[in-house]
Amino acid sequence: MTMTSLDLLFVSVLLYVGGAFLSLLFARREELAIASAGVLGALGGVAGLAAVLPVLLSGHGVSFAMASVFSFANFSVRVDLLAAFMVLVISLLVVATSIYSLAYVREYAGRGAWAMGFFMNLFIASMVALVVVDNAFWFLVFFEMMSLASYFLVIFDQDEEAVSAGFLYFLIAHAGSVLILIAFFILYGQSGSLEFASFRKLQLSMPMASVVFLLAFFGFGAKAGMIPLHGWLPRAHPAAPSHGSALMSGVMVKIGVFGIIKVGVDLLGAHTAWWGIVVLAFGAVSAVLGVLYAIAEKDIKRLLAYSSVENVGIILMGVGVGMIGIATGRPLLAGLGLLAGLYHLLNHAVFKGLLFLGAGSILFRTHTKNMEKLGGLARKMPYTAAAFLVGAMAISALPPLNGFVSEWFTYQSLFTMSREGELLIRLVGPAAIVMLAITGALAAMCFIKVYGMSFSGLPRSEHADKAKEAPAAMVLAMLFLAVVAILLGLGASVVAPVIAGVASSLAGGAHLDVAQGTLLFPGSLVQATLSTPLIAILLMATPLLAVLIVMLVKGVRMARRHSGDAWACGYMQEGHMVVSADGFAKPISSMFGAMFNLRRTMDPGPLLQSSMQRLIAAATRAEPFWDDKLVAPVLRFVPWLGRQVQWLQHGDFRVYCLYVVAALVVLLVFTV
Repeated sequence: MTMTSLDLLFVSVLLYVGGAFLSLLFARREELAIASAGVLGALGGVAGLAAVLPVLLSGHGVSFAMASVFSFANFSVRVDLLAAFMVLVISLLVVATSIYSLAYVREYAGRGAWAMGFFMNLFIASMVALVVVDNAFWFLVFFEMMSLASYFLVIFDQDEEAVSAGFLYFLIAHAGSVLILIAFFILYGQSGSLEFASFRKLQLSMPMASVVFLLAFFGFGAKAGMIPLHGWLPRAHPAAPSHGSALMSGVMVKIGVFGIIKVGVDLLGAHTAWWGIVVLAFGAVSAVLGVLYAIAEKDIKRLLAYSSVENVGIILMGVGVGMIGIATGRPLLAGLGLLAGLYHLLNHAVFKGLLFLGAGSILFRTHTKNMEKLGGLARKMPYTAAAFLVGAMAISALPPLNGFVSEWFTYQSLFTMSREGELLIRLVGPAAIVMLAITGALAAMCFIKVYGMSFSGLPRSEHADKAKEAPAAMVLAMLFLAVVAILLGLGASVVAPVIAGVASSLAGGAHLDVAQGTLLFPGSLVQATLSTPLIAILLMATPLLAVLIVMLVKGVRMARRHSGDAWACGYMQEGHMVVSADGFAKPISSMFGAMFNLRRTMDPGPLLQSSMQRLIAAATRAEPFWDDKLVAPVLRFVPWLGRQVQWLQHGDFRVYCLYVVAALVVLLVFTV
């Protein structure tokens, strides 16, 4: 019997849950726990891909509903094109991280590796369930499951920094959850049902719809890590295990973006242009500040976390343009913006997952995240270096890789927005283009620093000098994502129409034409065209041309060449002569000093932590008050009362009989 998409999706979630509980069951045999969690996680990812690819290729969603144990909330599942796309992104990264975990988690043997497998698979299962449920109650249940499972991954090492980072993440995540809860309660109050289907039919007044949108935007924005709600992200991601960081940065923050699209576009219809301008503005600021903060870091995982803030900003820019297009009745603009945002969402999951796995391999072999103590790893870890280089080029939007394609679509959507419409919208477009250009230039600088400091030059520590290639499972996972990043770039003419179908379904317009043969275009061949295969051919031909020139002119020039150590002003070249991470970023940090000061003033983390400390202090002061004024008097009264009635106890049996007779007489009198 052929399995349907819903059957395969159920199998996928079941495999994740099975992997979680098998890991728990094998707590005393951690080798089996690691293997069961990793293998079943990878199989769950494959089943998820098999479930949603037919939906995406056919353009037809599927749905299912059944009664649940709660009479007020049916268990409704709706695998529309957006949900299928999100399951695709999750499953793709899960396949890689699960394979990676088969070797990486062995580092945690004896330290609760079985618990890591349990929380990791539960985390994945809750994300998959979250994006396909079509009921507000179950959405919130799975949202909380996702947050709690990821919280336990953040604090897994149980050191002071991990616990502190987990506490901050817990506060901001649940502050966001409260805002989302209020938004859903408002929609429930208006519709009388918790079903998303009933929310879609509502005709809310403009003020009410705007309140719901803003609550959801900031609630989901906290999960997405957009500025200024990003404070948890650069602390939580480095604290988590590296394959957990890959999933949190590559997928979990996208749940925040998914929530913004779900509420703003799917449930509310995005019928107000200023909503899109707000999303675009927050995205542009997050993109620029995120990459600025990344450049200043020397902790490689913290740098990658700040880079996630940047890329979430780029995704939000595309989503904002799409919402403006829907609100202003411009289907081409709506489709282009959402296509750009969703394509970059997929691309970021792939190359950021790859970079976090690469950072995990470095940490696995060198036991340090400090780039100042790395160097020379390209010779020690060649496969990791090659895969990491692909990720660094992709995140820097270099052609013909996937990051370049999605940013190209983002530029094209901004160009399209700037050509017509209201004056404010035409002014916002060029400003956003400039900010995206600055972001791209700074991102290239950032990852030149990362790759150069980590893989080039001489080793700057004993651990770096003695490093060796990562285990086969870890290398396989990185190479898999590197190949996917290349294919998403070279095969953009195949991928873009599928994502355009998702965008068109959200925008409510006709299918958007964006590809013809190997050419990409933003809805019109007149505006611009792009061919990533042609770019790849030209890029490969350029070195061949250089080789040809050298062969023609080498003659005498080659005879004068000599080899030896690099010249270092008369001194022997040493590892510490390489420019430091701080020195590399010094010009940028000086130039944008005011922007770096914003990191402290705009971060809500310290305020939330101080508020919690004040609440704890107030509770500490309140507790003795209740003890002194309420509990202690009661405790004093009871012994006193006992002493007062002691005179009744004469020890004479006849007196006790008299008491019984007297009590009966009193009862008889009351009865009569």
